[in-house]
Amino acid sequence: MPTLDAVDAATVAAFRKGDHDAFARISRRHFRELHIHCYRMVGSYDEAEDLVQETLMRAWNRRESYEGRATVRAWLYRIATNVCIDVIRTRTSRETPDKPDEVPQYSEFPWMQPYPDAILDSVVPDEAQPDSRIVRRESIELAFLATVQVLPAKQRAILMLRDVLEFSAAETATILQDTIAAVNSALQRARATLQMMRASWGDSVEPSAATFDEAVLLQGFMDAQDRGDVNAIIDLLRDDVRMTLFPDAVTWDGREEVARELRKKRSDFDGEVRSIPIAANRQPALAVYIRRRDDVEYRAWALVLLGVRAGKLREIATFASPELFTRFELPRTLAERRQEPI
Repeated sequence: MPTLDAVDAATVAAFRKGDHDAFARISRRHFRELHIHCYRMVGSYDEAEDLVQETLMRAWNRRESYEGRATVRAWLYRIATNVCIDVIRTRTSRETPDKPDEVPQYSEFPWMQPYPDAILDSVVPDEAQPDSRIVRRESIELAFLATVQVLPAKQRAILMLRDVLEFSAAETATILQDTIAAVNSALQRARATLQMMRASWGDSVEPSAATFDEAVLLQGFMDAQDRGDVNAIIDLLRDDVRMTLFPDAVTWDGREEVARELRKKRSDFDGEVRSIPIAANRQPALAVYIRRRDDVEYRAWALVLLGVRAGKLREIATFASPELFTRFELPRTLAERRQEPI
C-alpha cells in the first residue's frame, strides 16, 4: 500500500487545471483519512461525513489557490481542519470540565457516535504500514474522543495534527496559518490536559495485551445479556465503571449505580435479546437486537461499546439508535431463533 502522499504529480497538475476526473481520484485517495480526522475532531460519524463533503467542495472551488508548495494531502488537511474548527466554535458546550482531572462524562457530548473498525481497516489493512498512525487504537477509543472534546478548537486541531497524524511543527503551523512557537505552546497545553484527564481512566492498553481479556469479557457480557442474567453482568464490572446511554445523554457512574440501573432496565423489559459481536473504535463491541412479546422478529436496538481495564469492564457505552446499524452493514431485523431438533 502506498503512503498517503502518493498522488502523482500529473494528477495534481490536472486537478489544478480543473480536471474533474483528477479531482475524483484525489478525493477517493484521501476521503477516508479525512473522514477519520473530522470524526476525531467532532466525535460524530454523521457530522464528519458532512464536513468531508464541505472540505472537498471548498477544495474544488479553491483549486487555483493550491500552489503546490505543500503536498495536496497537507492542503486538504488544512481545509478540513479549518472546516472542523468553524463547527466546533459554534457549539455551546463548555470547554472547561467540572473535574479537570477526569475523563468527562460522555453524556456531555450527545452527538458522539461509534466508528466501524471495518472502515479503519480499509484505510490501513496492515498495522506494519507507515500509514497505521492514522488509526492507532489510543487515538480512536471513546475515552480519547471524549477527552479531546473539551479542548479549545485550535488546541484540539494541533494535538491531532502533531501527535496523531505526526505532521511537523512547521507543517502544522502552515496548515493553521500560525507560528511554530504558537503551535508548540498550544500543543504543550493540550498534552497537559490530555495527560491529566487520561490518568484517571487508566493506561491505554496495547492490542496484544488486551485481546484475551477483551474477548473473554465480550463473550461473557453477550452470554449474560442474552440470558437476561443481570448478576453475571454485574460480576464483570469494575468499581469505577461508567455506563452511558445515547442519544438520551445519560451517564451512571460506579458499580453500585450501574448495577441498580441494569436491574431496573431488566425488570422493565419483557422480551428476548440477541447479541452479535462487532468491532468499533478499536474496542470490543456488540450489536443488540430485541424481540418484544408477540413480535416475530428481533429488531435492531443498540450498539454497545465496552472498555476493558485489568480484566474488568470500565466502560459500557450504549448507542440506542437503530439507524447506526447500517454504518456497520448490519441488518435491521433478525429472524426468530430456530428451535434445536429433539
